[in-house]
Amino acid sequence: MQRRKFLRTAGVGAAAAAAAGTVAAPAIAQSAPELNWRMTSSFPKSLDTLYGGAEYFAKFVAEATDNKFQIRTFAAGEIVPGLQVLDAVQNGTVEMGQTACYYFFGKDPTFALATVVPFGLNTRQMNAWYNNGGGEQLFNDFFKTYNVVGMIAGNTTAQMGGWFRKEIKTLEDLKGLKMRIAGLAGDVMAKLGVVPQQIAGGDIYPALEKGTVDAAEWVGPYDDAKLGFVKVAPYYYYPGWWEGNAALHMMINQDKFNALPKSYQAVLRGAAAASNIWVTGKYDADNPGALRSLIANGAKLQPFSQQILEASFVAANDVYAGLAAKNANFKKIYDSQMAFRKDGVLWFRVAENTYDNFMARQSAANKL
Repeated sequence: MQRRKFLRTAGVGAAAAAAAGTVAAPAIAQSAPELNWRMTSSFPKSLDTLYGGAEYFAKFVAEATDNKFQIRTFAAGEIVPGLQVLDAVQNGTVEMGQTACYYFFGKDPTFALATVVPFGLNTRQMNAWYNNGGGEQLFNDFFKTYNVVGMIAGNTTAQMGGWFRKEIKTLEDLKGLKMRIAGLAGDVMAKLGVVPQQIAGGDIYPALEKGTVDAAEWVGPYDDAKLGFVKVAPYYYYPGWWEGNAALHMMINQDKFNALPKSYQAVLRGAAAASNIWVTGKYDADNPGALRSLIANGAKLQPFSQQILEASFVAANDVYAGLAAKNANFKKIYDSQMAFRKDGVLWFRVAENTYDNFMARQSAANKL
C-alpha cells in the first residue's frame, strides 16, 4: 500500500515538475531576450584605446549575457560623422553611441562638464564626483532632456597641451593662432587671442599638414603618435590645462534603455564601469613609452610658461562666470563640480601631491 501511494505521489511530483519547466522556460526567455544593437563611436578604429573602449564594452555585454545581447560597434563616419553621435542616439538612428560629451558644447555648454573643463577635476576626482558626489544623477537629469542615458566608460587621464607648428613662449605668440581645440577650452583660448576650431580626430592631421590650423590638441602621447602629428607640428606642449581628465561616455537612447530588462540595464552599467577601468589603465600603461618614442622622432617637448597658465586660469574663470549667469543647467552642475574640486585639491595637496612630487624629484635625479 505504502509503495503504491509513494509511486502515485512521485508521479504527480514529476508531472508537476515537468509542467513547471514548461511554464518557467518562457519566463526566463522573456527576462533575457535576444537583442542586436548598434553603437556608433566618435573615434576612428586606428585609436585602439578610444575606439577599443567601445569594443571592450560590447564584448563585456555579450559575455555577461551568454551572447544574447549583441552590440555591433561602428567607427566615426561608418554610420554618422564623429560629431553627430548625440543626434544619432537621440533620434533612434542607433541605440547607443560612444563619445566625449564636450563635442556637443554648441548645443549646451553643460555638456562640457560631463567630459572636462579647463582647470577642472583630475581623473580620480572626476570618478569620485560622478560616482560618489552626485554627478551621475545631476547629469542623467540633464541628459533626459535629450532622450539619452549617459554612463562614464573611460578616461584619457590628464592630457598634453598639443602640437604647434611654431614655438609658443608668450601670450603674444597665441594671438591669431588657429587651433583645433574642443569644448569650453576653445572659449577660454579665444580670450587669449586664439581662433578655436572644432575638428574630429581623423581630420586633424591633414588640417595641420595643410596649415588650415597652426596647432592642435588631441589626447596624449599614445594616441598622438598614432595620428602622426610630430611629422607636421614638432613643438609638443604640456600640461593640457584644459583637460586634467577627459571622461568618455556611453550614450544610450532613453526609450531603448527603459525597455530593457533590469538585468540588462545592470549589465550595461557593469560594462561601462569595466570599460572605464580598462581605458584609463591602458593609457597609463602606454603613454610613457609613446612619449619616449615621440621625442626620439623629433618632438620638442616644452612646458607652457607660467604667464600662459596664469592668464588661462583667469580667462577660464571669466568664461564660467558668464555661462553660470545665463545657463541654469550649467550653473547647477558647475557649482557641484567646483565645490568637489575645492575639497579634492586640498586633500591631494596633503598626501597624493606630496608623494608624487617627491617621486618626481627622484626621477629627475635618476634614482628610480
